[in-house]
Amino acid sequence: MSISQRLDLRQTQTLVMTPQLQQAIKLLQMSGQELSDYVDSEIEQNPLLERGNNDGEAFEQEDSAAPAEKTDSAAEALNGDLEALPQTGGDSDWPEDDKAFGGDHFHESHNNSFHDHDDFEAINAVAEKPSLREHLMEQIQVDITQPGERMIAVALIEMLDDAGYLPIDLELMRTQLGATGDQFEAVIGKLQHFDPPGIFARSLKECLSIQLRERNRLDPAMQILLNHLDLVARREKQALMRLCLVDAEDLADMIDEIRNLNPKPAMIFVSDVAAPIVPDVFIRPQAGGGWHIELNTDTLPRVLANERYYTRIQGSAHSKSDKEYISNRWQQANWLVKALQQRATTILKVASEIVRQQDQFFVHGVQHLRPLILRDIAQAVEMHESTISRVTQNKYIATPRGMFELKYFFTTALTRTDGGETVSSEAARERIRQLVESEDQKAILSDDRLADMLKTEGIDIARRTVAKYREAMGIPTSALRRRHKRI
Repeated sequence: MSISQRLDLRQTQTLVMTPQLQQAIKLLQMSGQELSDYVDSEIEQNPLLERGNNDGEAFEQEDSAAPAEKTDSAAEALNGDLEALPQTGGDSDWPEDDKAFGGDHFHESHNNSFHDHDDFEAINAVAEKPSLREHLMEQIQVDITQPGERMIAVALIEMLDDAGYLPIDLELMRTQLGATGDQFEAVIGKLQHFDPPGIFARSLKECLSIQLRERNRLDPAMQILLNHLDLVARREKQALMRLCLVDAEDLADMIDEIRNLNPKPAMIFVSDVAAPIVPDVFIRPQAGGGWHIELNTDTLPRVLANERYYTRIQGSAHSKSDKEYISNRWQQANWLVKALQQRATTILKVASEIVRQQDQFFVHGVQHLRPLILRDIAQAVEMHESTISRVTQNKYIATPRGMFELKYFFTTALTRTDGGETVSSEAARERIRQLVESEDQKAILSDDRLADMLKTEGIDIARRTVAKYREAMGIPTSALRRRHKRI
């Protein structure tokens, strides 16, 4: 075998990630606030960039079924809704003196505080911890897997007040989301097990009950005490002892235990709860059917490349380095303007396709979520799946059913036995719930029977999948249900 040198010509294809391409990808996944900060930084560094107003041309939507409109009315309406979110009133302190026994300061309101908190320590606590929303969203990702329930949970986060309480009346939200009463209450029940203890309560009594339950201290006597907080406020010690069937010493211990609870579980996150999320996209129904889809121009920093100034300073530059500097800045300015326009167009295009494919959710509610994966949207808008993933992160859409992050419209799918359109796993879960709720007392449905019934309806699902969904919804086994119904 001889060893020799030779020259070969080979043709290969490689993808080179230029700095500008890398930056364009980063722009795509930035939130509105991150984008604004980035643009401010670029304007400071580049003299050829300047801020424009938001009265320029709108980004036109190509799909005629869901045209984009650039109006201010939707933004103004949404701002009104955000300003109407419940706020926490003034504080009053739980008295430190045991003999005061609560006094007039203790009443059925979550605006009470049982402890004196140093302002400086509270500020430090907020600075060191993630926001309440981030803290809760992390728990939702782990503990709530059903897409429909997750959407309800996300909507409920936005309803929390500064103390971490939900409004007592949530019926309007429930109907907006198209959720059943049982489904809505089930989600609230799951959220009330989140950290910090007491979060998502609808009253002081419920908040304290949640915390005592977490400590395994919600015994009958304590429950009676919580049911009569008005008597605590009026210092009616004898009446409480008689109702709770305890002596004075036990009653004092119970009161002391309540004092050690936190009536405002979200207190250290107060600054974050008060700050609403700003949507990137608005949708609203059209008179003749379909949806108007528009970008929120407040989240789109309008940047202009100052051509007049560029022409003037270019003519006055004499050295090679000055000319190169001006030319580079001009290219960067033009690139940023085009990149921002492309980012806005991409967000609108992706959001419009999501709305088109999840139309039944917007019409009928969470029970009609379609199975949807990134590939479905990518193929429809002719983009890569990674691009869709970046677009849907940290981008929010304000809808008649609430405000949601775009990524929450993606669900898992189940195939149909009849070859028809696939069914969302959330829709299958809801159907299982309905079948169990309507089952005859003398004919309790087993998991096998449920799977067979779903198959007759065209939903191809295995028995073990039915069991998994049933357990996730907190529905007992058929044997336990049979026993309970006998009792």
